[in-house]
Amino acid sequence: MSLNPATSAASALDRARAAGFGVQTLAKISDLEAKTSPAKLAQLHKSANEFESQFISQMLGPMFEGIGTDETFGGGRGEEMFRPMLVEQFGKQISQRGGLGIANQVYQELLRAQEASHG
Repeated sequence: MSLNPATSAASALDRARAAGFGVQTLAKISDLEAKTSPAKLAQLHKSANEFESQFISQMLGPMFEGIGTDETFGGGRGEEMFRPMLVEQFGKQISQRGGLGIANQVYQELLRAQEASHG
């Protein structure tokens, strides 16, 4: 018995939706924003931006692992301790200057999830 990949993927998606996975709403983002308080919208934006900042920091982390230090002006235990903080700040700055566009997508999904959970 051979399974059609398209059919098996569709049935897996149907089973996942029936189990409650995923958020599905037909409302537009602007309609959802109109129903939500400004304080909640600000909180959702902040959460989405923090997520993007952390994501970027995690992506930058491995880039700095292989970089050696100049023993004359740096290195040692101090640099080991402060390098993760520097990478975190790089992530925040990249996110604040436009980032990768992840924050907007996360914001929209958070807004949809909130709508789905509140009816």
